[in-house]
Amino acid sequence: MHIFERECSIQRRHQKIIEEAPSSFVKEKTRKKITQASINAAKASGYYNAGTIEFLMDKHSDFYFLEMNTRLQVEHPVTEMISGLDLVKEQINVAAGKKLSFKQEDLKIYGHAVEARIYAEDPENNFMPSTGKLVDFQPPSGPGIRVDAGFTRGSIISLYYDPLIAKLAAWGKTREEAIERLKRALAEFQIAGVTTNIPLLKAVCENYSFKKGEFDINFVEKEFADGLQSKTASSEEIENAAAIISALLKARSTSAEINSSINDNNKWTGLLYE
Repeated sequence: MHIFERECSIQRRHQKIIEEAPSSFVKEKTRKKITQASINAAKASGYYNAGTIEFLMDKHSDFYFLEMNTRLQVEHPVTEMISGLDLVKEQINVAAGKKLSFKQEDLKIYGHAVEARIYAEDPENNFMPSTGKLVDFQPPSGPGIRVDAGFTRGSIISLYYDPLIAKLAAWGKTREEAIERLKRALAEFQIAGVTTNIPLLKAVCENYSFKKGEFDINFVEKEFADGLQSKTASSEEIENAAAIISALLKARSTSAEINSSINDNNKWTGLLYE
C-alpha cells in the first residue's frame, strides 16, 4: 500500500530543507501513476515494511526512478499529519509479523503539512557549521504544530554529527494555512548558543514562487544565490510595497499640515519661545 506522496524539492546541495505533503505539483492522475509504480517496485523486490521510493519529475509530469530508502525518512511527520497514521508503530508491527492496521481504501489526504529542518549552520556565512552549547532551546507550540527534536537546553552541538537540531512541522486545512502556521512557529522558535538556518527558512516561506508552488530542486540556488534576500519579487509584492510607502508619505504629509495648523493657531506656542 502507499501513503501518497511528499514534495522535497526545496534543497540545498542536494540536502532537503523543506518538505511537504501532498505535492502542489502532482495532480490526481499523476498521483495514481506514481504511487502504483512505487507499489510495483516494492512487490518486484519482495520488500516488506516502511520504505520511500524517490522520483524526479519534469515539467511535463513525467517521472523517473531515483532511489529507494528502506526506512522511515526524516520528513515522515508530514505523511503522518495528512494521513492520521503512526508510521513508527506500523513499522514495528510489520517487523513483529503483525498486519497493518489500515487498508488502502481507508486512506485519504487530510489537509496539508509542511516541515522545515532546523540546522545548526550560518546561512549568512556560506552555511558554515555552527557548534556550541544550547543555552536556550524553546520550541514553539500551537494548533497544527509538531516539533521532533533530538536536543534540549544544555545540549552540545558538535562538529562530529549531522547538523540537524529539530524538525518543525505544521498542518493546515490548506497549503496556505500550513505555511502561515509554519512561519509563525519559526518566528517563535527560540534557540541560543548556536547559529541556525531559521532566517533562511523564514525567507523561503515568504518567497512568492514558493507560496505559489512554482519551484524545482534548484530553487535555493536561484532565489537565494546572493544570500538570504530573495532576488525576485512579484509584481503584486512590488505594488503592495509601493502602496504602503505612498500611504506612509501621505500620512506624514497630513500630520505635518495638522501640526503646522495647530502651531499657527496656538498662542501658547508663541509664548513658549518668546
